[in-house]
Amino acid sequence: MGALSGYKVIELAGIGPAPMGGMILADMGAEVIRIERPGAADPKVAEPISGRNKKSVVLDLKQDAGKAALMALIEQANALIDPYRPGVCEKLGFGPDACLARNPRLVFARMTGWGQTGPLAQAAGHDLNYIAITGALHAIGRRGERPVVPLNLVGDFGGGGMLLVTGVMGGLLEAAQSGQGQVIDVAMVDGTAQLMWMMQGFQQIGAWNAEEREANLLDGAAHFYDTYECADGKYVAIGAIEPQFYAELLARAEVTDPEFQAQHDAAQWPELKQKLGEVLKTKTRDEWDTLMAGSDACFAPVLTMVEATAYSANTERSVYTDVEGLTHPAPAPRFSRTPSQIRHGTQALGADTVSVLEDSGMEASAIQALLETGAAVGSESLAENDR
Repeated sequence: MGALSGYKVIELAGIGPAPMGGMILADMGAEVIRIERPGAADPKVAEPISGRNKKSVVLDLKQDAGKAALMALIEQANALIDPYRPGVCEKLGFGPDACLARNPRLVFARMTGWGQTGPLAQAAGHDLNYIAITGALHAIGRRGERPVVPLNLVGDFGGGGMLLVTGVMGGLLEAAQSGQGQVIDVAMVDGTAQLMWMMQGFQQIGAWNAEEREANLLDGAAHFYDTYECADGKYVAIGAIEPQFYAELLARAEVTDPEFQAQHDAAQWPELKQKLGEVLKTKTRDEWDTLMAGSDACFAPVLTMVEATAYSANTERSVYTDVEGLTHPAPAPRFSRTPSQIRHGTQALGADTVSVLEDSGMEASAIQALLETGAAVGSESLAENDR
């Protein structure tokens, strides 16, 4: 039994941070029901990892009968994840007011980039746009070069999916005390601003240069906090900030040059970086890993995603796991008494439509009517259509 066993979450199908948030809640034991539209892409392809542990239900929300079926499910839910632009749910007839009227305890979590209010609320955007206006994108990259695209980790997932889980959990805890639900406005721009808290603080006390890249302690300027190429063209990551860890790095790399003792003299960082780079290029990445791994040198090899799944430290901790032939990140965080788990991989489109509607108390004749009109689509009818 996971930490959220007994909770029911409706996830309106979306992309990126909303499915990630639903995945984490499902891993924790919540019953997450993903509502798909008829003709949607097969979740096994579109969401091969984030669809795990979720039930797939297909409803045509443009039909009154499909909308009524959704509202019946919402009546029994603890939370709903809305991945649409502001106002879309309202236009479709199941906005927060309508849902809370049917289920006053519902936590209605709205996941957007710009937020529910403000001049950009209705504008299209993606991760890169959201992190651009918070200073995060400007801060990442090399001096004199254009900002580096940090995949879509910062806005979508760090500032989006993780914040969504936090908001839903907070809403559920509060509803358990008050008996009342509420609307949670989760915006990636807000989440990214939260992630930038430390750099914002440093900048305001004069400990960070916000105008330059590669000019600060944690942005690659320091020789003891950067990546380096090795003899084989692969890379290592060095993060030896504290003096005792820095000393360990120098000792294991057999660096004896007295200039390296001025660790925090920023004026010497460029020269020290060049010298350390020359040292690290004398061995291959894996040779350095043998010398450094497990020590306090704050060292790690830079691995590809494929290499990461086979790296000994990851395999011994079971950071990754196999689910129906696919490699997944294992559920996290790890609970001592109510562990999260992966119960099954991504379900086929509409695989759970009939069973979920049955569990909601809907009569067989009503379910059959939904299937016949196309207001709902189940795996059985999909199979018939494929013949």
